[in-house]
Amino acid sequence: MFGLFKKKDKNHVLGSVAKGKAVALSQVSDPTFGQGILGDGVAVIPSEGKIYSPVDGKVEMVFDTLHAVSITADFGAEVLVHVGLDTVQMKGDGFEGHVKAGDQVKKGDLLLTVDLDKVKAAGYDTIIPVIICNTADYAKVEGISGKDVAPGDDILTVTEK
Repeated sequence: MFGLFKKKDKNHVLGSVAKGKAVALSQVSDPTFGQGILGDGVAVIPSEGKIYSPVDGKVEMVFDTLHAVSITADFGAEVLVHVGLDTVQMKGDGFEGHVKAGDQVKKGDLLLTVDLDKVKAAGYDTIIPVIICNTADYAKVEGISGKDVAPGDDILTVTEK
């Protein structure tokens, strides 16, 4: 009746941002990500250059260099999708944006495309960290890694306090 006694789901599951292999964040060689300095999460080693939204939410920022997107999930998580390591140095070369700040996105919507071969040829790692920047607001942020994933497959569980 009126939803007063409805049990609130405390777990939110994020989907994979790309086809590839989900790995623990600790496997990211950049300490900013690998040591969880920006927050907890998971990473995907992509096998394709299409990058999708892991959640329903609002695009807060698309970096000018198109290497990263931040999204506020409908449930409040601040999600950073960062394509590659040091790829900011490419100044957008090989990247194409499909969303802009203020856009509402659904889990699975195309955010970016990236030429993975161009990134590799420039000497950069293509790994994609997916970070919950406001990790402290949650009871648990747990990556689901060590498996091949398709876009939208479960890769990260965020548990409310």
